This record gives sequence, C-alpha cells and structure tokens, in this order.
Amino acid sequence: MSNPTIAPVSSESPASNSPGQSAEQTAMMVLASLSVAHMLNDIIQSLIPATYPLLRDSLSLSYGDIGLITFSFQLTASLLQPVVGMYTDRKPKPFSLAIGMGMTLIGLVFFSQARSLVTLMMSAALIGTGSSIFHPEASRMAHLAAGGRHGFAQSLFQVGGNFGTSLGPLLAAAIIFPFGQSSIAWFALIALAGIVVLTKVGAWYQKKLATRVAMGNASKPQRHATLSRRQVGSAIGVLVALVLSKYVYLVSFTSYYALYMEETFDLTKQQSQLCSFAFLFAVAVGTFAGGPLGDRFGRKVVIWFSILGVAPFSLSLPHAGLVGTVLLTIVIGAILASAFSAILVFAQELLPGRVGAVAGLFFGFAFGISAIAAALLGELADRTSLQFVFQVCAYLPLMGIIAAFLPRIERLEGV
Repeated sequence: MSNPTIAPVSSESPASNSPGQSAEQTAMMVLASLSVAHMLNDIIQSLIPATYPLLRDSLSLSYGDIGLITFSFQLTASLLQPVVGMYTDRKPKPFSLAIGMGMTLIGLVFFSQARSLVTLMMSAALIGTGSSIFHPEASRMAHLAAGGRHGFAQSLFQVGGNFGTSLGPLLAAAIIFPFGQSSIAWFALIALAGIVVLTKVGAWYQKKLATRVAMGNASKPQRHATLSRRQVGSAIGVLVALVLSKYVYLVSFTSYYALYMEETFDLTKQQSQLCSFAFLFAVAVGTFAGGPLGDRFGRKVVIWFSILGVAPFSLSLPHAGLVGTVLLTIVIGAILASAFSAILVFAQELLPGRVGAVAGLFFGFAFGISAIAAALLGELADRTSLQFVFQVCAYLPLMGIIAAFLPRIERLEGV
C-alpha cells in the first residue's frame, strides 16, 4: 500500500479489505458513532446547568432551587441506570438507545417552556431518564467493539460525552442567553440527529448479538480468575469511594463554577460561560487520555494519579486570582477526568460478564452522588457563600490516597 509501483496483491496476499480489517474498520465506525451520539446526548444535558444564571435571574431561583433542578436530573439517572444495566446484561435491547434519546428530546422541549421550579424539575427528570437508558447499553456496545482495547474504547466513548458537555456553555452564551429560555427548544434538532445515529448503531448491535448467540459466545457472568469474592468486593468499595470524591468535586464546577466566577471576579454571564467551557474542554481532553494510559501503564496508576494528583491544584484554587483560577481549573479538569474510564474498565475486569451492570452501577452512582451533592452544596452556598463551598470541596481529591488499596490485576481477554 505504501509503494504505488507494486503490482496488485495476489489472492494469497493479505488484501486491504480482508475480513479482519473490515471488521476492525466497522468496529471503529461503531465506536466513533457512539462517541458522536454521546456528544449529542451530553450537549443537551449540559444545557441544564449552563442555563442556571439565566433561570436564576428570570425566575428568581435561589442556589437551593438550582441544586434541586440538578438533583431531579441526576437522581432519575442514578436510580435507573443500574436497573437498566442489569436488565440489558440478560436481555440486550439494541434500539433502547434511540428510545432513550427520544425521551431526552421530549424533556428538552418541556424544559424550554417551563416557568416554575416544579416544571423545571420534572423536565430535568425526564432528560435524566433518557440518560439512564443511554449510558449502560452504549457502554456495553463500546466494550463489544473494543477489540481488546477496552480502555481506549471507553475513553473514546467518554470523550464524546465530555466534549459535548464542554459545548453547552458556549451554546448557552451564543444562543440561549441572547434569545431566552424558549430558544432551548431548537436543540431538539440535536436530539433528532442522535436518534438517527443510534438507530443505525442499534442495527449493527442487533446483527452482532445474533452472530454471538449463533456461535455460542453470549457473555455470561463469571468470577474473577485470581481474586476472591471478598477481594473483589473490597476493590469495588474502593472504586465507589473514589467515584464519590471525584463527582462531588466535579459537580461543584458543573453546577456552580459559572456563578462562582460571576460573583468572585464580577464577570458577565457570557464570560463566565467561556470559563466553564475551558474547564469542560480540559475534562474532555483528560478523559480521552485516561483510557489509553490505563491500557499502557496500568489502571491503578492512572486512578491514583488522576484523583490524588489534583489535590495541590484544588487546594490552591480558592486563593487564586482570575487568571490563576482559570489556569488551575483547566489543570484540575484534565487530571481529574482521566480517572473515570480507568475506574470503569477496572471494575468491569473485576466482574467479568457484567459489563452493563457495572456500567449502570458506576454511571448511576456518579449521577446519584452528583444529584445529592448539587442539592447539598446549593444549600450550603445559600447559608454561607460559593467561595466557602469551593474551599470545602478542595479537600476531596485527598481521598485519592485510598487507591493504594486496589489490587493489581491482569486484564481478562474476551470478557
């Protein structure tokens, strides 16, 4: 292929369109499609917190009210995701992702017209329900198409979502703030695009499932080859605690960072949204790096560094000026985000054959912790200040020290 003077390959030579290469190309297209769908899904989700400054002023919301909106969205996602994951482990549903995106579309339209706290919460809950259907089965599809590179596959899938999340503040600044809350309805077009992409991915998944069943390769729950149940349980407990520290700290940014920048440095709404974009874009970059680094150097090393390594920067953040705050949040976002792909794949290797259940558990727990934390941090901000909230949350990355208790495990092939 590299030398144009070489004659066409014979039938005995490995052709460029051999079955193995064709399957690999198809798998990459599926992973790319899942990443794009994740981006579209999370653009919509990120519009909720991105509109908080606008909703606070137009509807006279308190920080506690804002926390309740996030709570409604995150709670529905957290409660349903483990259930969806366990169910689809036993009975995969190839087109459930498109259905979930449809529910997100409906919730988005309702959110654009909501004029009270209750209707905002109900609309956000419907968007959260769509998210709960999307994540476990999409993560399973990424695992299935990984070809053994599970860290890379999860990172590619996750980076789409985080990149979409980073676009939310930009889109809010460019469209929603100038034209008002009702302009959110235009983003239903993004949900429609997601439905189209996910319908095509669902068709691939349906064929893949039929092939695996015909060959007798259907995934079944297994025990880890070398670790006892107690060791596996302890390791899962450590991973859950690390997710808790990561997402409580992360939600302080996703829900209140723009408001913090407005209050602390007297920025405009558009300027504060640009700061949010810088943080969330750094999160996307860190997410993409985490999986491949885990494949290469070991997931335990990445997990340890990505949480505990944030501590020096998080402790410095509340005392920095405007430029220092922006730079520190970029570093924090990039390092902190590298953890989740490594944590998720680590857990899937601890519990082989339970890809959907593990994805649902960890996505659900992350969303649930975020929901509770958003509500509690909002109440704390009402009673004290946003500056105090960020000072308290700065100590959370120190929990990364418990990654030392994770076992060293070898990747199980073909799980």
